[in-house]
Amino acid sequence: MSKDLRWKLLLILAVVAVTSFMVFPVQDKVHLGLDLKGGIHMVLQVRTDDAVKAALDLRSTALTEQFNRRGLKIAHINPDVAGGSLVVVGADPVAQDEFRKVFSEQLPSWSVSKDGSDFRLTMAQPELSLTRENAVADTLERIRHRVDAFGVAEPNVQRQGLSSDRILIQLPGIDNPERVRDLLSTPAFLEYKLVSLPPTFQGQTYSGLPDEPSVLQLFGGTMPPDTAVFPQERIGADGTKQTLYWPLTVSSPISGNDLVLARRAQNNLGMPAVDFQLTSDAGVRFEKLTRENLHKQLAILIDKKVISAPSINGVISTNGIIEGSFTIEEADDLALKLRSGALPAGTNVMEERTVGPSLGLDSIRKGVTASVVGLGLSVIFMLVYYKGAGINAVVALIINILIILAMMSYLGATLSLPGIAGIILTFGIAFDANILVFERIREELRLGKTVRASLDAGFKRAWSAVFDSHVTAVISSVVLIQFGSGPVKGFAVSLCIGLIASMFTAFFVSKALFDWRVGQGRRVERLSI
Repeated sequence: MSKDLRWKLLLILAVVAVTSFMVFPVQDKVHLGLDLKGGIHMVLQVRTDDAVKAALDLRSTALTEQFNRRGLKIAHINPDVAGGSLVVVGADPVAQDEFRKVFSEQLPSWSVSKDGSDFRLTMAQPELSLTRENAVADTLERIRHRVDAFGVAEPNVQRQGLSSDRILIQLPGIDNPERVRDLLSTPAFLEYKLVSLPPTFQGQTYSGLPDEPSVLQLFGGTMPPDTAVFPQERIGADGTKQTLYWPLTVSSPISGNDLVLARRAQNNLGMPAVDFQLTSDAGVRFEKLTRENLHKQLAILIDKKVISAPSINGVISTNGIIEGSFTIEEADDLALKLRSGALPAGTNVMEERTVGPSLGLDSIRKGVTASVVGLGLSVIFMLVYYKGAGINAVVALIINILIILAMMSYLGATLSLPGIAGIILTFGIAFDANILVFERIREELRLGKTVRASLDAGFKRAWSAVFDSHVTAVISSVVLIQFGSGPVKGFAVSLCIGLIASMFTAFFVSKALFDWRVGQGRRVERLSI
């Protein structure tokens, strides 16, 4: 045996050993997709009106500050989300020119119309469209961060259509839809607000009232302009769910956008809580807030709902803790949501399906059966039609399959039903490459050439045809991987890997096996092909 052939055979054995180690046991090494493993399929619709409302509120706050600074009198500002506009109600008729000056400075691209003493400020259409588009894009990105932090193997999170407001989420191996729905669809917007109480409550601890009229009665029937009512949901002593209401300041000096870090921790009693760290700027504001309001209650809100309202017992700067009746799982989820950032808009669950593992097992069984039947028929054809040379093709195909599964395991690719279809298609492509080579060898033998010369010429002359066909198919697969999604991408990944492996096995492995059979120091007159 020549030195060149020896290293080729050693390389083939090494490839078989390494790929076998990477593949077996298959159920532990190869990730299965949603259609095989089971999991959750959800479609969320982004409420882009929420983002428009937030943008209008931000502009409204800026306008109110300017009006107060310049002494301009108004009744109030109403947002019109559907029209993407703000209505300034009760503007002082004496200062019309001053109002228009503020509008041109603060909202130069907005159109201004007048109706009596009211002004309507309408957002420019490109800005309105961009606000809605950014809401979907930002929501998609933050949901991806939450899914990644949740630790799901091979999730599929993508937008449905190029300009759709819907997001498709597929999470293999997840069987807790309630937790996933809460984790992915709730904005998790954190706020801190001071509890606003009348003077009669000094020195007492407020713990919530059962309805809003009771809260209003505390203030003599008229709520202060800087105070609003917020709900708190909690479980009572008898295990029933209760809703209590809190009067809190409208302004929130600290929000989730000021967070640097959030993680699960424990409070002084050893109960689950969420520890957080603020930016340096927010730390200065928080320190000022706590110093000026010692022994007052500071409410912690998530998505406009009160979690807890502890008393401020000391000055706090950049570090704090969120306490509530959390389980360990709830504390982990809240910390995860805070770390990934609040969603810029709320979402509606439009579609939700839980794919059971029984469906996955049935799909695997049918896919494997189809693969075995297809492989068996192909093997029988190759052995009957090409005799001894067909053994080379079968060995090369087995190594091809090992390489495909090993590469999918190494890359962390997901094997789905379309992926199995891609592998089955690879069977035919791999055999087709061998058929082209074998037919060229047969032609050379018919011309009266020796076995060695026919083998060399057959592999050499079939190379260009096989190479061209495989390269064009690989290019198509790469395009599908780049621009496809879901099932299409799974099919393209397995097919692309199979095509590349087919080139290696059809020419390197098969040629080395032929050389081994005819290169044992004896003259071979006939070739079983």
